[in-house]
Amino acid sequence: MKPFASVFSAVFLATCAQSAAAASPAAWPSKPVRILVGFPGGSTPDMAARTLAEPLSRVLGQPVVIENKPGASGNIAADQVAKATDDHTLGVVINGNLTSAKLLYPKLPYDPAKDFTPISLLATAPLVLVAPANEPGGADFFTAARQGGAQWNYGSVGNGSVAHLGMELLKSRVPGLTPVHVPFAGNPQVVTAMLGGQIQMALIPPGVAMPHVRAGKLKAIGLAGGRSSLVPEVPPLADAGVTKLNLEVWTALIGPANLSKAAQARLAQEVPRIIRDADTRQKLFNQGWQAVGTSPDGLKSRVKDEAAILGGIIQSRGIKIE
Repeated sequence: MKPFASVFSAVFLATCAQSAAAASPAAWPSKPVRILVGFPGGSTPDMAARTLAEPLSRVLGQPVVIENKPGASGNIAADQVAKATDDHTLGVVINGNLTSAKLLYPKLPYDPAKDFTPISLLATAPLVLVAPANEPGGADFFTAARQGGAQWNYGSVGNGSVAHLGMELLKSRVPGLTPVHVPFAGNPQVVTAMLGGQIQMALIPPGVAMPHVRAGKLKAIGLAGGRSSLVPEVPPLADAGVTKLNLEVWTALIGPANLSKAAQARLAQEVPRIIRDADTRQKLFNQGWQAVGTSPDGLKSRVKDEAAILGGIIQSRGIKIE
């Protein structure tokens, strides 16, 4: 018979080992992981989320399921992430959900600064100003747009989105430009509306815009920013006389504020590595994204810097959304 002390020691060590395993990052996840996307299937955030989901599922050893919850510029999905309590719900969001939503929506049901756990900035993309294929290019486009006045419309993925704020900034940079904003659920709907003649211009990520441009169905007027390796054939809007318009769209992975430390540690380790993998980078590039893959602190820094920029646009243009 083993001495009592030896038996007690063995039991104690086994209990400690089990406790350590339960507390380690490897103990999470214990069931399938949901990633909520606030835009329709086929949108650029949706494509980025699905590119992440497959390799993330492999390394986590659990299914990673994408659920599309479109509406309110992604704020509906973001609110559901903020209120999740199952420790297995995450969200892929765009700039506005974390940077400008609080400034635009007095009754926003979540607080971007308090209700989320930042995980990683996934990818960025420039914005392409596009128009119907029969419109002129370059500076002549803005002449036509001025003549169109308020009879012209522009589309975006929703009130307060970077595309919406970017167009309002464009209007402030081009005297006499007065197109009316028409919000849509996602960029595929924006493109459909443009092809159908409902809108005459929009700022759209290249992953959605360029297939239609290259097919001759839409025209790329220019990039809101400098040249990009994603679309080397598209000149910056500065070439058409529009300067100081430097905006990108981006997508990030977040969790609710109550996300467990085990989940945070595992995701902070795995997600940047997946995004920086050569295969993932190429897939994102083909979709019109530049892969980034930051730490949680890297995402926090991007949110802070951009909130100041977008806040300036909101204030200067007097934009309010009830």
